[in-house]
Amino acid sequence: MSVIESEEHKALREAVASFAKNHPSTPAPDSRRFWQEAAKLGYIGVNLPEAYGGGGGGITELCLVLEEMGAAGNPLLMMIVSPAICGTVISRFGTEAQKREWLPALADGSRLMAFGITEPDAGSNSHRITTTARRDPDTGDWLLTGRKVFVSGVDIADATLIVGRTEDARTGSLKPCLFIVPRDTPGFGRRMIDMELNAAEKQFELVLDDVRLPADALVGGGPSHAFGSGGEDAGLLQLFAGLNPERIMTAAFAIGMGRFALSRAVEYARERTVWKAPIGAHQAIAHPLAQAHIELELARLMMQKAAYLYDAGDDVGAGEAANMAKYAAAEACVKAVDQAVHTLGGNGLTREFGLARLITAARVSRIAPVSREMILNYVSHQTLGLPKSY
Repeated sequence: MSVIESEEHKALREAVASFAKNHPSTPAPDSRRFWQEAAKLGYIGVNLPEAYGGGGGGITELCLVLEEMGAAGNPLLMMIVSPAICGTVISRFGTEAQKREWLPALADGSRLMAFGITEPDAGSNSHRITTTARRDPDTGDWLLTGRKVFVSGVDIADATLIVGRTEDARTGSLKPCLFIVPRDTPGFGRRMIDMELNAAEKQFELVLDDVRLPADALVGGGPSHAFGSGGEDAGLLQLFAGLNPERIMTAAFAIGMGRFALSRAVEYARERTVWKAPIGAHQAIAHPLAQAHIELELARLMMQKAAYLYDAGDDVGAGEAANMAKYAAAEACVKAVDQAVHTLGGNGLTREFGLARLITAARVSRIAPVSREMILNYVSHQTLGLPKSY
C-alpha cells in the first residue's frame, strides 16, 4: 500500500472537487439533481464493476469521491448506502439476474437503494434482530415481518435492502439474510422520523407486515445460495461485506465535512482583523486549527488503509481498519467543526457561514452507523484480546 496517491487518484480528486465546488452549498441542496449529474460523470458508480456500467474501481475511489464532495460542502449521504453498501453486496453476492437488474441503474443514478438493519430493540446488537423471513410452503414466496428504524432515504429509494433472519434448514438456527424490498411492496410501511438534523435525506421507521416477496428477492438466490454453496454463514458474509464499506464511507463523509468547516475557519481567520493583525496570526486561533488539520489528515490515512485492505479482499484486516478509520474521522470531524464555529465566534452561528448546522451533523458521525463506544469494544476485544464485558 502506498501512502502517496497515484496520479490517477489525484486527477480524480481534482475533478470531483472542481465539480462539487460549482454547485451551491445549502442546508438541503437539490441532492437528486446533484446525484444525477455526478452519476453522468461516473462518480456515483465508480466502485461498481465495469461489466455492469460501473467504473471498475473500488471503495478507495468511492470514498475519495465522497470526501471531496463533502469538502466542497455538498456531501451525498446516499453514496454510503446505495453504491457502497447495497451495490457492493449485490456485486459480490447477488445472482446474475440481480446484478443485471440493479447494478447498471445504481451506477447511472437512475435508481437508488436504501439499507435497513437497525431495529428499535436491537441497537448495535445484530444478534437481537427480530425481523424474520419465512417461506410460504405453497408458493415458495418469502414472508417478511419486522421493524426497522433510522433508515435513510427510503422515500427516494426504489428499494430497500433489508437485513432479516431466517431458519437454516439444516441446523434450525436463525441466520442473517438480506432481501431486496421494492418501495411500493404491499405491507411495506414507512413513517418519517422527526429529526433535528437539517439534511436532504430523511430518516424513516419501517414496518414490515407479512411483506410477500418472490424467492429471487433473497440476495444470492434461494436457500442453497444462502446457506449451501456459499457456506453456512453466507448471510453473515454478505452483511459484513456491506458494513465494512459503510464504515469506510462514513469516515470519508466525516473527513469531508471536517475539511469544509476547517476551510471556512481558515479563510475567516486570514481576513478577520480585530487588532493590528488578522486573528489567524494569534496562536490561540492558529494552533487549534493546525491541530484539526493534522487529525483530519491522520484519519484520512487510516481511511485509505481500510479502503486498500477492503479492495484487496482482506475482509478481516479491513474490518479492524474500517472501525478505526470511522472512529478517528468522527473524532476529528467533531473537533474541526467545533473549532471552526469557535473561530468565527457569533458569525459561526449565522446561516450566512453555514457552520452551525454542522454541529449536529458532525455528531452523527460519532453515533452512526456504530457508536464510538462499540468501536472501542471491538478494538478492545478483537485487537487487544481483552475479555468482553457483555
